[in-house]
Amino acid sequence: IKALPVVGFHRRITAKNLKFPFKLLKSMRLAKNIVKEFNPHVAVGVGGYASGPILKVAQRMGIPTLIQEQNSYAGITNKLLAKKANAICVAYEGMEKYFPKEKIELTGNPIRQGLNNVNSLTIEAHEFFGIPSSSKVILVVGGSLGARTINESILNSIEKFAELSGVTLLWQTGQLYHDSIMQKLAGKDYANIKVFDFINRMDYAYSVANLVVSRAGACTISELCFVAKPVILVPSPNVAEDHQTKNALALVNKNAALMVTDMDAPKRLADEALSLIANEDKQKELGQNISKMALPNADKMIAQRVLELSNLK
Repeated sequence: IKALPVVGFHRRITAKNLKFPFKLLKSMRLAKNIVKEFNPHVAVGVGGYASGPILKVAQRMGIPTLIQEQNSYAGITNKLLAKKANAICVAYEGMEKYFPKEKIELTGNPIRQGLNNVNSLTIEAHEFFGIPSSSKVILVVGGSLGARTINESILNSIEKFAELSGVTLLWQTGQLYHDSIMQKLAGKDYANIKVFDFINRMDYAYSVANLVVSRAGACTISELCFVAKPVILVPSPNVAEDHQTKNALALVNKNAALMVTDMDAPKRLADEALSLIANEDKQKELGQNISKMALPNADKMIAQRVLELSNLK
C-alpha cells in the first residue's frame, strides 16, 4: 500500500485550499512513479480524491482505466476522469446524466460474502442472538463506528421499544458509542433489547430482521437490496455532496424504502420504526420493491470487465 498526500478541495473558502495545488502536484509526481513501477494492465478507481492522480496518470500513459461509481450521485473525481475512461461501472440507473452513456455498464456494487443464504439461517440466527423465534426484529445499524443521531434517537425512545410485546430491538451501536450507551442502560432489565458494539455475523442479523434502520451508504444499500429487507434510511449529512441522501431518494422514489432525515430523526425515527414493524403489508411491499433493485453479480461483472480491458494494453 502506498499513500498519496492529495486532499479534497473544499467548496467553501478556506485556508486549507491554499495547500491543495501543491499536494496535487506532488501526488501526480508520486502517482507517475507508482504506475511506472507497478506497470499495471488496468487501473481501477472507485471514486474519492485519492484515486484521481493514479487514474489520471494511467490515462496519460495509455493504460486502460475503469471507474466504479458506487453512489447514485457521481463524485467530482469520477466525473473528471470519465471522459477518458474505458468503462464506467455503476450501481444505479440514470447515470448518463453524469457520464458518457456509451461507457456505462450497470453492474451494481460488490457486497460481502455470506449473504446468499440468509433466509435459510433463521433458526440458528435466532439462537445466536438469543431472540425468540416468534419475535419480530428491528435491526438498527450505523456502521462499525456508529451513527450518533441514530443512536440518540433510539436511546431517547428506549422505553417505547422496551414496552413492545413480541418485538426485539437488535441494536449495533458502533464502537464509539457503545460504552456510553451501556452506562445509560445500566440497571435496566430490557429482555427484548439486544445491544452490541459490532455485529460480526451480519448474515444472521439480516436473517432475523423484519425491519432495518440504517445509514444510506452505497454498499449498505446494495446489501439491503440483495437481502430484500424493508428499511428506514437515515442518510448521513457528513458526506461529500450529500450523496447518501441521493442514494436514499433513489430507493424512496421507487417505493423501495422509507427515509428520515438526520435532522428529523430525533423526533420521527422511533415512531416510524414502531409504525412500520406493526404494518406487515407495508413491510412486504417495501421488501418486494427493494429486491427488484438488487444486482447480485456485481463482483463477477466488474472482474470480467477488468480482464477484458487488460487485453487492450
